[in-house]
Amino acid sequence: MLRFLRQQAARWLLFMGVVEFLLLLVSVQLALHVRFPTDEGAIHELSAGLLPRSVLFACAMILGMLALGMYQAQMRDSPFGGIIRQAIGFAMASLFLIIVYYLIPQAYIGRGVFGLSIAIGFVLVRVFRLFFLNLMDTNILKRRILVYGTGHRAAFIAHWLRRNSDRRSFAIVGYVHVPGSDVIVPPDKHVAIEGSLFHWALREKIDEIVVGPDDRRGNLPMDELLECKHHGIDVVHLVQFLERESGKVELTAYPSWLVFSDGFDASPLRRVSKRAFDVFAAAVVLALCWPFMLAVAIAIRLESGKGQPILYRQDRVGERGRIFSLIKFRSMRTDAELDGVARWAAKNDDRVTRVGRFIRKVRLDELPQLWNVLRGDMSVIGPRPERPQFVEQLAKKVSYYTLRHCVKPGLAGWAQLRYPYGASEEDAAEKLTFDLFYVKNHNFRFDLMIFIQTVEVVLFARGAR
Repeated sequence: MLRFLRQQAARWLLFMGVVEFLLLLVSVQLALHVRFPTDEGAIHELSAGLLPRSVLFACAMILGMLALGMYQAQMRDSPFGGIIRQAIGFAMASLFLIIVYYLIPQAYIGRGVFGLSIAIGFVLVRVFRLFFLNLMDTNILKRRILVYGTGHRAAFIAHWLRRNSDRRSFAIVGYVHVPGSDVIVPPDKHVAIEGSLFHWALREKIDEIVVGPDDRRGNLPMDELLECKHHGIDVVHLVQFLERESGKVELTAYPSWLVFSDGFDASPLRRVSKRAFDVFAAAVVLALCWPFMLAVAIAIRLESGKGQPILYRQDRVGERGRIFSLIKFRSMRTDAELDGVARWAAKNDDRVTRVGRFIRKVRLDELPQLWNVLRGDMSVIGPRPERPQFVEQLAKKVSYYTLRHCVKPGLAGWAQLRYPYGASEEDAAEKLTFDLFYVKNHNFRFDLMIFIQTVEVVLFARGAR
C-alpha cells in the first residue's frame, strides 16, 4: 500500500476519493440507525434498496467536492478555508439531490436520514482528510526521488516547485553530480553512489530517478539506469517530471521537448468527441443559466437606459489564427475604447460599470459566448481567446505563443484554474505554460475535470477583473 501511494499524485488522490466515497456510504447507514435507534421495523423497511440510494448520495457529495477543487494535488487551503470549501461542495450536492429526489421519489432516503447523512458524512470526510493530508505532508507517503544532475537544470526543480503544496507527492533524496557539468545545487544536497546504482536505489527505497544534467553526452550510466527501469524504478526526463508535477509546460528548459514528446492529439475521433462534448455542455449550461442571462440583460438596460447596447462584440483570435466575433454582456462604458486603442483590463478599472463589476466577478458576462460555442467558433474548454492586437504583440515577445491556437479557444480553461487574471505580457507568458499543457494533454477526461472545477472559479470569483 505504501508503494502504491508513493506513486504519482493521481494514485493517492484516487485512494483518498475512494476512502471518502466509502465513508459517505457508511454515513447513510449510520444516519439510519441514529434516526431510528430502537425502531427495528423502520430500519428493516428503509434498508431495502438503501445501497443504490447511498451510492447516489455518495456520488453527489464527491462530485460537489470535485467541483470545488478538493481533489487537486496542489490545493492550498487554510483549515478554515478547507471547511468552507467542503461546506459549499456539500451544499451544492444537497441541492442537486433535492432536485433528483423531486424527479425520482424512489431515490429519496427520508428527510431525517438525509439531513443526518450530510452532517455525519461532513464530519467523517473532514476528519479523514485532515489526517490523510497531514500524513501526505510527511515523507512516509511521498515518492522518493533521486535527481541525476547538479547543474542549472537540476536546480530548476527547486525554483519551479518551491512551495510545500507543489512537493506534496514527492521528496528529493538527493542529487548526483554528473562529471563535466556545473555545480549549482548546494553540496549538502549531493549524494554519492557507492557500488551499483540499482542496489543503492533499492537500499534507499528510491521510487523514481529524474535525469536532468546540463550535458548528457557520454556522462550518464545508461546501463545502470536501464537496470533500474527494468526492476520497476521509474526513470524520467527532467521536463517530463516538471510538467507532470506542476501542470504546465516549461519552454525555457528544453524547447525540443514539445517536438519529440507525446500529446497534441488532433485525430478525427478526438475532434468529433470534443465537438459532441461542446454542444452537450453548452446546451446544459444554457438551459440552467438562461434566467441569470435574462436578469443580467434587464440590469444592464436599467443602468444604461434605452438605446445602449446590452451585448458587446469583439474580435478575437480562434483556432489556427482565424478571427471571429466574440459575444459578451457589455460590462464597460460604451466609450471605454473610443480612441480605438486596445487596453488590458486593470484592477478597479474605472471603465467598468456597476453592473459590469458584479457580472465580471461571477463570470456572468461570459455566458453569451455559449452562442460562439454552438456556432463552432469556440469550445467549452480551451485557452481563452485574445484580441488580435494583443496576439500580434505577444507573438513577437513570447516564444511559442501561437501554439495555443492549435485548438479552439474555450469558455473556460486550465490556465483559469491555475493562474489569476492575466493583464500584462508577463502574465500572458506565464499563462501560456498552462495553456500549452492543456493543448499537449487535452482529452475528454481532462475537459470534464476542468468543466466541473470551473464552478470553484465562479463561486470564489478567482482572477476576475
